[in-house]
Amino acid sequence: MKLLIRNLARSTTEEELKDLFKKYGTVQSCDLVLDKTTGDSKGFAFVEMPKPGEAKVAMKNLNNKNISNNVIRVKKAEDKKPEEKKP
Repeated sequence: MKLLIRNLARSTTEEELKDLFKKYGTVQSCDLVLDKTTGDSKGFAFVEMPKPGEAKVAMKNLNNKNISNNVIRVKKAEDKKPEEKKP
């Protein structure tokens, strides 16, 4: 299950995020979204956990939790819808 984590402190690292989610189960991947120009964090990330049960527990326990003075939001990531082709 892919989770979207929003409102992260700009100083939060992928490693810190991975460690946070590992407390609830296996983390398959962790992608902190960075600004292409500056390389700075954009304040959100995606964490993928292979077991939906573990992902749900992580989501429940970490949503609205204060991490580095920011209240983070954790929810299931929506699949990107393919853009409709315009005539």
